Amino acid sequence: MKNTQTIPARRTLFVIAVALATGCCVSPDAPVDGARDAYDLVLRGGTVYDGSGEAPYRADIGIRGDRLAAIGDLTGAEASETLDVTGLAVAPGFVNMMSWANESLIEDGRSQGDIRQGITLEVMGEGSSMGPLSEDMKRRLVERQGDIRYEIEWTTLDEYLRFLEDRGVSPNVASFVGAETPRAHVIGYDDREATPEELEQMRQLVRQAMEEGALGVASSLIYPPGSFASTAELVALAQVASEYDGLYASHLRNEAHGLLEALDELITIARQAEIRAEVYHLKAAGRSNWGLFDDAVAKIEQARREGLAITADVYTYPASGTGLNVIMPPWVQDGGFAASLERLRDEPTRQRIAREMLEESDAWENMWLGAGSADKILLVGFKSEALKPLTGKTLAEVAEMRGGDPRFVAMDLIVEDQSRIGTIYFSQSPENLRKKVALPWVSFCTDAASMATEGVFLQSGAHPRAYGSFTRVLGRFVRDEGLLTLEEAVRKLAALPAGNLKLDRRGRLEEGWYADVVVFDPAAVQDHATFEEPHQYSTGMVHVLVNGVPVLRDAEHTGATPGRVVRGPGWTGHPESGA
Repeated sequence: MKNTQTIPARRTLFVIAVALATGCCVSPDAPVDGARDAYDLVLRGGTVYDGSGEAPYRADIGIRGDRLAAIGDLTGAEASETLDVTGLAVAPGFVNMMSWANESLIEDGRSQGDIRQGITLEVMGEGSSMGPLSEDMKRRLVERQGDIRYEIEWTTLDEYLRFLEDRGVSPNVASFVGAETPRAHVIGYDDREATPEELEQMRQLVRQAMEEGALGVASSLIYPPGSFASTAELVALAQVASEYDGLYASHLRNEAHGLLEALDELITIARQAEIRAEVYHLKAAGRSNWGLFDDAVAKIEQARREGLAITADVYTYPASGTGLNVIMPPWVQDGGFAASLERLRDEPTRQRIAREMLEESDAWENMWLGAGSADKILLVGFKSEALKPLTGKTLAEVAEMRGGDPRFVAMDLIVEDQSRIGTIYFSQSPENLRKKVALPWVSFCTDAASMATEGVFLQSGAHPRAYGSFTRVLGRFVRDEGLLTLEEAVRKLAALPAGNLKLDRRGRLEEGWYADVVVFDPAAVQDHATFEEPHQYSTGMVHVLVNGVPVLRDAEHTGATPGRVVRGPGWTGHPESGA
């Protein structure tokens, strides 16, 4: 491996400083901080990519309990277990900046699809979060359940995260409070502005979540009821998160022809609320909008030069995944999903919907036009057993089977399935994808559940990003295409998102920090999932440790579930009673 050293320069200076201060003669390569003491586990002889973005170095890593106890030459040190990782890369565990593992972890806490990509922290809460919930919200959540069924044993966001931890999960878990969650809690699902009294109630719910350890407020502004929120409402909620040093993250209101205006809204919220901000899955959707991407990057970089902390994350495929109902105007869902089904059954309303699907609008992102044609809309997630045979077919194929206009067939499918129907849209530029992967202020996400190649997960299709978004960075974009160095990739996979989220002692390999560690073969790490055959694990991850416990050993899952709740900087609990 290129540019490796026996020990990092800053560590050498630290050892020399200790020697000068104590009058002792200490070799720069000598272990420090009790490195001769017994360890629970030693990773011996690996090439360490510590998350700083600096050149890697060869070192042993000693782990005691849930912490990194020593990094250096641990020759002769006693250890309960030693793993020879010579020739392998050793890095901090990866942070999934935007995860939809909130239900899949209830079904299978092993998080196989993500652990095998090196993900040790799942960050949830895009737009909606699993708390705080009202009784009506709980009822609706149960009604929307598909293949994965579960009882709701919590009300607050904190109770949900503790539920996962108590149930047993392999990765660590954290969450934003979704901006639409307090709105639904207080207002419901109607398209209207909040009254001053209602807005204050929403702010109080955000305050409660922040004190419980939420990472910030996250909006998703193409999906009702979140799309019903005004900029002023979002500023008011973000201001509360800012009081606790939280982050505002957003699926922009428009990622297509209105991308630049939507970015202006995010920047306005960041400026007025005095808060750091993150663009979820940065993209320019729709072929006619691909040229806007460079302008969007320039706009973000100008805001950064002005002192605003604006960052972004991306998944590593040129296709998005969401519901089939997003090809229809947002007013269809005014009042909630059940109300939308009534509209989809009403013939005059169906005609209006079909007509508006063909019209470009400044009021909403038209993903029907963004996709370009029905053959670029892939159906992957049905709730109904009768419709599951259509999994993996395009909307064009199903429309041909049924002999109907794809727009009306889409309406029929949603009514029949009683769900939004999981859908993949092929609407992004591969060249833009390569550009954003290399941007220094961009981290990574899966924007997907953490799945397994077994059980209930095989009852539906999936986006390949669920199995390969992170390993695709290391394999395709680092090794095969050379878009960025491995040390820079590790920084963007771990330290950058951990720093953006203000996480406590995670995201770097530093003595005293939590022992979330991944060991992989840079020459072999590879994603295998495809759009045609998505349920395929990545390979090349050899060992994965979460809080010092091996959850992947010799490329096989151990079954261990040491994952913990990771909390944001506003948490009011005792700092040593949680992670």
